[in-house]
Amino acid sequence: MRIALNVNGQVREADVPPEMPLLWVLRDVFGLTGTKYGCGIAQCGACTVHVDGRPVRSCVLPASAVGPGQITTVEAVGQTPAGAKAQKAWLEVEVVQCGYCQSGQVMSAAALLARNPNPSDADIDVAMSGNICRCGTYPRIREAIKRAAKA
Repeated sequence: MRIALNVNGQVREADVPPEMPLLWVLRDVFGLTGTKYGCGIAQCGACTVHVDGRPVRSCVLPASAVGPGQITTVEAVGQTPAGAKAQKAWLEVEVVQCGYCQSGQVMSAAALLARNPNPSDADIDVAMSGNICRCGTYPRIREAIKRAAKA
């Protein structure tokens, strides 16, 4: 099935099975490897991308279901005001340990900051609850989100 996807502001086409998850189209067809495969069942958040500004788990979302939605990956989230603030704060706070989950973490944080520029601790807990970090960087993630909110 030939599909057209708007990824990071560019329309790109792929000839893929209709049930192929968006994650594999992004990584294997388009070469955008910043989005990671984690659990494959939408439980860890490593594969988080934005569709029309909302965080979605790309490992379970069929690419054919996106339609005309605007997909943003970690490669381009820094071009948005909230994404730029989140990425800058991530570096300043030195959030990353192994780094594997961090693209998904940044994507969820950027979506939170875009819709709520001054999140409370409870808001952060809710927004980030679907993103798991095996290294336990949660205190630094919270600090980075608070720093980004003040920027």
